[in-house]
Amino acid sequence: MTLFKKPADCTTKTDIRVAIDALDEDLLRLFAQRQTYVRRMAELKKNPDEAFDNDRIETMVAALKQRAEAKGLEGEQVEAVWRTLIEWNVDYERRTIAARLAKQAQSEDR
Repeated sequence: MTLFKKPADCTTKTDIRVAIDALDEDLLRLFAQRQTYVRRMAELKKNPDEAFDNDRIETMVAALKQRAEAKGLEGEQVEAVWRTLIEWNVDYERRTIAARLAKQAQSEDR
């Protein structure tokens, strides 16, 4: 985690921008790490239909929203961010699994 001034210690817009930029870099690192798990999940799943699990998604979003609100965040913002992330991950998994299956089918046809 990057070190920077606390909000109360920021006296200029530059101080705040530096802190936000550092936090954004940390978020990018975490999203990249998260994506490695999504890639692995796509390797383990056998069918593109497995990429979408509505019950898992709704349970996860509700829990994240509740935890976010307990931390003083706006639940709707967290929900919007995670739904976008999940939608992208589901699409990624579907594409990846379908491509792998197509490649396997081509290999079997030869």
